[in-house]
Amino acid sequence: MPANSASSSLSGLQKGLLVVTALVLAVVLFLLRNGLSAESPMDQLARRSLAPEVALSNQKPTMLEFYADWCEACREMAPAMLETERRTNGQMDVVLVNIDNPQWQDLIDRYEVNGIPQLNLFAADGSLRGRSLGVRTPQQLEALSTALIANTPLPQFAGIGSVSRLEDGDGIATATPTSAGPRSHG
Repeated sequence: MPANSASSSLSGLQKGLLVVTALVLAVVLFLLRNGLSAESPMDQLARRSLAPEVALSNQKPTMLEFYADWCEACREMAPAMLETERRTNGQMDVVLVNIDNPQWQDLIDRYEVNGIPQLNLFAADGSLRGRSLGVRTPQQLEALSTALIANTPLPQFAGIGSVSRLEDGDGIATATPTSAGPRSHG
């Protein structure tokens, strides 16, 4: 029986060590993923963004992105947006506006944000040149930023267009129809 008792306590010790090791690994992985890791590209951009009113009045073209933290498409595009901001090296402002922050409700209404990510593209004088809805590739973002900086026509990608009012069949401008908000997904 002493052999079984020694074997049993060794097995219990091994199980205990495995449990402790698993807990330590779980804590280390959690810290590496959440606590000790660098900020995400979207968080970096949001933290460094100028206030929209400053960006739109400082005589630089501006790429203003309406986004949300929970938006997977926004997170997917964030590394390319961060690279665009770095590549333009101060020649253009990249500004992020979180649609879940009530502080920006006036901008969301003014620019009729009805989906995200939405890019509003502004000339250096602050005038709206175009709008883009949906994820953009790094190459598309480069082409857009190059056109904004050079003040040349925007590239013609699907989902990008100039901003205009709707007209009825007689060519008379009508009020913009009410649409679902960016958070509705409906």
